[in-house]
Amino acid sequence: MDERQLPAARARIVLTQISARAWEHPADRAALNTLRALPGFDEVLRKIYGFFGERGVRLLFQANAVRVGPTQFPRVHTAFTEVCATMDWEPRPDLYISQTPLVNAGAYGMDRPFIVLNSGALALLDDEELRTILGHELGHVISGHALYRTILVILLEFGFRNLPFLAGIALLPIQIALMEWYRKSELSSDRAGLLASQDPVASMRMFMKLAGGGNIAEMNLDAFLVQAKEYEQGGDAMDTVYKVLNTLGATHPFHTLRAAELQRWVEGGDYDRILRGEYPRRGTADDQRPIAEDIGEAGRYYGDQAKDVVGKVAEVARKAADAFSSAMKGPGSR
Repeated sequence: MDERQLPAARARIVLTQISARAWEHPADRAALNTLRALPGFDEVLRKIYGFFGERGVRLLFQANAVRVGPTQFPRVHTAFTEVCATMDWEPRPDLYISQTPLVNAGAYGMDRPFIVLNSGALALLDDEELRTILGHELGHVISGHALYRTILVILLEFGFRNLPFLAGIALLPIQIALMEWYRKSELSSDRAGLLASQDPVASMRMFMKLAGGGNIAEMNLDAFLVQAKEYEQGGDAMDTVYKVLNTLGATHPFHTLRAAELQRWVEGGDYDRILRGEYPRRGTADDQRPIAEDIGEAGRYYGDQAKDVVGKVAEVARKAADAFSSAMKGPGSR
């Protein structure tokens, strides 16, 4: 393996020429393929791209932001330099800090993607957590997500009525499909964030802070991970339905779900295999797997989810049948 070690306080393995395929969630690319196949999507893409253009998008997102550099936000500049080196990525995207207390970040752009980090993250996250969130956004850039994320944000921010050049196109199915893919792309980039920081504890801790705020002294990571597994695995069929309904209008999965997904990925061994150098390189055959393999993996992922729902429905039905049978027998029956 062609590896180098970064001269940092805690050495991280440089993932030379790592392909985005190494961290893609099985449902991510399948959801994107579904989105691309929707009638009218290509037309929406062309019209929004043509109307705003690369320069317009940059001005739209950067009007009230400060570009990070050696003399502006040097802590963030150092962390991002290390993240780009760890992920072996050039050219380095522009990084901006935007004033808002909401802890979030985003990768945007069309031809030259850039990253915007909300200022609230600087006070909330320590250095390792900061590398994680920056690696997450760089993962979006490497995966080619920025264009589609930008299209969704424009649709959500401006609304259908304020984009008259899209008149006559059925936008609601496209918006719903974009949001479904957006959520799945977050699960992919969570893995990229971990690969950039190479600190699983910090990655999980970041989700806990995003969910509960910044006073780490009053929170416990082990308890949060138990809560994450309870959310993912607990409840009956109706709880599962509510979980789906609660996320339909959201751009991000819940932080508990993200923690559980990332923990399962680590426990499955893929994270350690990547650190050992067992990952697809950019431009290789492994980097260009057939779509059928994506669909197969995604089918297994969604199939497992469906089996879980069916199992819970069957359990609820069995309990209802037992209760009905007991009621019909009466209190004195045996």
